Order: sequence, then C-alpha cells, then structure tokens
Amino acid sequence: MQKLPKVINRLAEKFERLPGIGPRSAQRIVFYLLHNPESELKDFADRLLALKKETCLCSKCHQIAESDPCAICEDKSRDQTLLCVVEQPLDLIALEKSEKYNGLYHVLHGCIDPLNHVGPDELYLNDLIKRLLGVKEVILATNPTMEGEATAMYITQMIKQKCIEQEIKITRIGHGLPIGADIEYADGLTLMRALEGRREV
Repeated sequence: MQKLPKVINRLAEKFERLPGIGPRSAQRIVFYLLHNPESELKDFADRLLALKKETCLCSKCHQIAESDPCAICEDKSRDQTLLCVVEQPLDLIALEKSEKYNGLYHVLHGCIDPLNHVGPDELYLNDLIKRLLGVKEVILATNPTMEGEATAMYITQMIKQKCIEQEIKITRIGHGLPIGADIEYADGLTLMRALEGRREV
C-alpha cells in the first residue's frame, strides 16, 4: 500500500481539526491545493496569517473587528440603552443582516456547556455586568438549544442578583427560530420575527 508523503499527511491533519472536515475531506482539500499555482498558495497563506494580524477583539462587546472599539460600539446613533447578548460573532452578523435591531451587542464566545467543560468563567459574563450601567433592556439572543437556554437562565439570575438597584428589563429572543437551530443559519425574516417576538424573562 502506497503511503502519502508526510507533508500531505501533516497538512491534512490540520484541516481535520476544522469543524465539519473529516479525514477524506481534509485529503481532498490538500490535493486541491497541490494543483494550484504557487502564487495562489502564497496568497492563501498570506490571508491565513492576516486573519490574526489584522483583526482584534473589541474590548467592549468582544466582537471580532478591525479596530478597537468596533464600528458598532463607536456608533453613537445606536440605542445605547439596548443590549443584545449573543453566543458567537456570527450570531451578531446574522442579527445585523435583519436590519431590525439598532442597539448594542455583547458576544459571549460560547455558552455554558458542562459536558464540554465550558462554565460561566470561560465566557465574557463578568464584562457583561460592567456594561449594564444605563442599559434599560437586555435581549438574551442565545441559541434555542439546551445549552443556550441554560446560559440565558444563568444570565437572568446574574443580572437580577448583581443589578438590584437598577431596573433592567430582561427579554428572551422570540422563538421564530426553530428549537435546536443556530442563529447564524437563520434568514432575515425569521430573525426579524424572533426580535419582534421577544418576551420578558
């Protein structure tokens, strides 16, 4: 049986670590790249390196951006009293596409998931509490999964315990989204209905 060159195996192993990529898909990607001109590969490699060099985490909302603070946090025309909490940066982008929300965001970078050893300390929850001064409504737009619901409940309790003197309305994104679905894959109309149908927690 002929063995693949080590360089192919090593690169395929890297691709296998990407979400949704299995061993065969990883090998196909490597062979596809192998048939590309060297200039294309160099451009590909440069763009991969730029991914880290030319992006940063917004110190306010934790969105991945080109500047700190990001354009949304810097936009004074947005409603500063409205804060939408999402799990991932892609969820923020999906909600922005609906063009029905004009408040601020807070990105957790995950959800509480004990089975995968993700607790509240691994998320940007403490930073969320620091941002609530002047906020009148917090929209919990975590995914409608068991982990997303548990995270929303945890945040609700945390706000109620730590912001006793401040009157903050806590709402949960409406279930225009099917249970078990991710926000990033929803269409604009579904997201619009989900935002409009939010309820108080």
